[in-house]
Amino acid sequence: MIVLFIGRFQPFHKGHLEVIKLYASKAEKILIGVGSAQYHHTLDNPFTYEERREMIRKSLEAEGIENFEIYPINDIHDYQRWVDHVASSLPKFDLVIARNPTTLKLFENKGYKVEKLPLLGGKDCRGSVIRKRMAEGKEWKHLVPAEVARYIEEIDGLSRIRQFYNSLLN
Repeated sequence: MIVLFIGRFQPFHKGHLEVIKLYASKAEKILIGVGSAQYHHTLDNPFTYEERREMIRKSLEAEGIENFEIYPINDIHDYQRWVDHVASSLPKFDLVIARNPTTLKLFENKGYKVEKLPLLGGKDCRGSVIRKRMAEGKEWKHLVPAEVARYIEEIDGLSRIRQFYNSLLN
């Protein structure tokens, strides 16, 4: 079975990692579709596709997970064509996993098998919460794999996120 896991991964967090660990043992391969891949340096999408790919790769390699491939998925802002756009951009897959109900419904309507993911990692293990904690100087590292925390510091991601939040307040 080949599984497609779609998310924005802004940033890749422990909930995402738990999902992949859950499916890695039962899937031949996990295709990781990085949504909104063309967007970066914004409040909702602070990290580039390349940065998100690196966060994911480093985290999975540290866990010894090898049966994955990472793909960019650009937004096309057309729900009627989006599933076909995704399917034409990736290898064939058997199952789509996501938390976003719209994503799941769109794939289901096109005849794909879908599974809604549970919220793993706790209620604070969500990209929006993590980014807000980062911006406010609150503890956030416990919500992401150690490799992600190191990488965000390496690329000075904290300053970037704080800049976006500060521009909102002014």
